[in-house]
Amino acid sequence: MAKENKLLLTRVFIVAAVIAAICYVPTPDSKLAIAQTRPKSQATKRYACPMHPEVASIKPRKCPKCGMALRRVNKVGAGPAAPTNAPDIPPEETSSFSSAQIPDVPVYDQNGKQLNFYSDLIKGKTVAINFIFTTCTTACPPLTATFRRVQQDMATSAPEATLISISVDPTTDNPQRLNDFAAKFKAGPGWTFVTGDNTEITSLLRALGAAAANKNDHTPMILIGNDEAGYWTRAYGLSSPAALVKAIAEAANHK
Repeated sequence: MAKENKLLLTRVFIVAAVIAAICYVPTPDSKLAIAQTRPKSQATKRYACPMHPEVASIKPRKCPKCGMALRRVNKVGAGPAAPTNAPDIPPEETSSFSSAQIPDVPVYDQNGKQLNFYSDLIKGKTVAINFIFTTCTTACPPLTATFRRVQQDMATSAPEATLISISVDPTTDNPQRLNDFAAKFKAGPGWTFVTGDNTEITSLLRALGAAAANKNDHTPMILIGNDEAGYWTRAYGLSSPAALVKAIAEAANHK
């Protein structure tokens, strides 16, 4: 009889446990506890382009827009890990871009002078090009401030190199607005701010791999090139000034 009672109690416990498991509804706290105890190796890795954060993948690969390698994202919803004062995103040479792709479209500088983009600003020179607009309140001010530091610091390592900032909002950014913007950041000689006809600038941005449907989504990329050597590389625009100066000097010395 005792053995039968024990067997019956065992069966009752088993049935009760099954029912409890079926009926169990995890609370937020229990879900958090489960997530915290889950092995990290089970977490899905995510990679994104530092220039085009909307380009993401669960596997390492290259961005189809700019050719840069996707970088590991620290957490869901975050961009590629790259602190602005100590970046871990080195410049990458791009074989998919050449000077032949740069159109010689008419543009205007911040002084209202008309130029032909390739023949006057690129041909035979080492350049660093970024993309901004004057009404931007997010990435453009630090991008431009970084360029100012770069201009100051490259006086010894790459004195012949020039800087170019192209407005991605040419409808708003006329030469006078660009002149005021350049003065605000104390841009020196050898730094050209570019605007022009909307159609021409759009074609230019497209050729440089910097076109965006919305100006607020424009790339923080810097395009660095030595036209004479046929060498082009892309860098993260919010890298430290020292890292960018090094990349520009390497381009200038490229044979």
